[in-house]
Amino acid sequence: MASSPADSFDSRAFLSQLTTHPGVYRMYGGADELLYVGKARNLKKRVGQYFLRASGNPRIESMVSQIRRIEVTVTRTEDEALILENNLIKEYGPRYNVMYRDDKSYPYVRISAHRYPRISYYRGAKTPPDRYFGPFPNATAVRETLYTLQKLFRLRPCRDSFFAHRERPCLQHQIKRCSAPCVNLISPEDYAKDIAKAGRLLEGRGDELARELGTEMEQASEALEFELAARLRDQIAALKRVRENRVMTGGADALDVVAVAPHAGSSCVVVMSVRDGVNLGHRSHFPKHPPHAEISELLDSFISQHYAQYPAPPEILISHELEDLDWLEQAISQHAGRKVAIRHPQRGAKLQLVEIAQNTALQALSTRLVESASMDQRLLELQRALDLEHPPKRMECFDISHTRGEKAVASCVVFGEDGPVKASYRKFNIDGITPGDDYAAIKQAVGRRFARIKNGEVQKPDVLFIDGGQGQLNSALEALDELGIEDLRIVAIAKGPTRKPGLEELILPEMEFPLRLAADSPALHLIQRIRDEAHRFAITGHRGRREKARLTSGLESIEGLGPARRRALLNAFGGTTQLRRATVDQLAQVEGVSRTLAERIYAFYRD
Repeated sequence: MASSPADSFDSRAFLSQLTTHPGVYRMYGGADELLYVGKARNLKKRVGQYFLRASGNPRIESMVSQIRRIEVTVTRTEDEALILENNLIKEYGPRYNVMYRDDKSYPYVRISAHRYPRISYYRGAKTPPDRYFGPFPNATAVRETLYTLQKLFRLRPCRDSFFAHRERPCLQHQIKRCSAPCVNLISPEDYAKDIAKAGRLLEGRGDELARELGTEMEQASEALEFELAARLRDQIAALKRVRENRVMTGGADALDVVAVAPHAGSSCVVVMSVRDGVNLGHRSHFPKHPPHAEISELLDSFISQHYAQYPAPPEILISHELEDLDWLEQAISQHAGRKVAIRHPQRGAKLQLVEIAQNTALQALSTRLVESASMDQRLLELQRALDLEHPPKRMECFDISHTRGEKAVASCVVFGEDGPVKASYRKFNIDGITPGDDYAAIKQAVGRRFARIKNGEVQKPDVLFIDGGQGQLNSALEALDELGIEDLRIVAIAKGPTRKPGLEELILPEMEFPLRLAADSPALHLIQRIRDEAHRFAITGHRGRREKARLTSGLESIEGLGPARRRALLNAFGGTTQLRRATVDQLAQVEGVSRTLAERIYAFYRD
């Protein structure tokens, strides 16, 4: 029986000395386990609510009964409390908190810092002086935006290395998607004006841009510059067609809609993004949370964690009411450095937007639950087929890819209870073996992976799959034996005599003959999915390594041409094809390449 709060924690004494300042509180249970992290505008009032009245929530009451001590960190502002809470939840993953995790980063539109800036799709860390616009909810929204910008302003999408070595316009110019700055068909000043217009459109200032284009067209007509006026007329018409796709937002041009579809074990939170009056689409999130978490807690925790990581728009619409809405709004505003309004609409166009997001969340949750039920069935079937004590929670699979032994790459893919865990995927470049020796490649890859597992750097899988036959299985077992790793279920997936799907043979170390599952077995379907993903990931890694090697092929043999200078040359000329055509003078212009080295490179390609 759990101890009462009075037996385990003197809440009255603790609250009597607790400050009323904003901050973060951390609740600890037995064995110093971190149970919960929360933020508060008034620490005394918020923490006191856990003890001064019954919550009516069995989960909260269970957590309170386990509290042994509470630590608080006082902050100067609500914004600091928001950020600290987010960091602590990410670092420690308390059992009773809602955990928002998003393995994939959001995509952006990037405008490079170049004399003729390039517009491109970008995902990753933002680095100045390039400019970034977003984030966008998905890749499709970015690509549609790039298409629109090219159509409106004819901005270049090509890489700098390609741009630097054009001698005539490419196909993009011929189909009127680029103004061909690579061959000086537009001046830097005029191109900069087009970039500025694109920036205003990306910032949500489309109405202002439309008025400006109208004024420029009138001025061009009065100055008898009819060609320029015609181009501006076409831009205005294209911009009008784009803006006809605006959604009814009740007067708001930029907002997010956050809607929750709750479920006892796995809820869905959808973020729908509207920018410049255009619905850019949505993104579904499935935060980890304790059973039967309250909707208000799901929504509050998600907004706190999400907008601590990504920029907030001027307005956020939410599907359910929040008790501390004004405090959350103030914290998000402080973090954003401007006013951010969080509203729960009751009528009109904004309510319709919330209903659309809510229906989207319900559909995404329904799909997730069906897939989860299917995954649960597959895991149970796999448990029975492989004679495991419990359904596996983590599975890894290795495969090897090479071309006649060239640049072999091993893949390691990871699957969990919900499917692929792509953040845990790894590639291994295989070196120091006889080219084409798959057995040695598997042994090296498994050895390198499980050396990290043995050191506690990586979680140990419940099942290890090897794509291959008895030879690959024996090689993997040798690697595990050398590391002293035991009690691991390892299975080789052989393609069978006819190599047809459904006839795979599972080779287990303790079995004399291979195990064959029925073609319609859910366990076999899961194994096939894991095997195919490992195969795809290995091929992708091998192709990248092979192309990189072929790109630099031959340059390594030139005396005095190290890795840094090779990269500089390839970046400057865009590849070996253009490099072969370069003159000595052109080669010598590359940073780090002397005249003597340029002559040596020139002679190498002529010989």
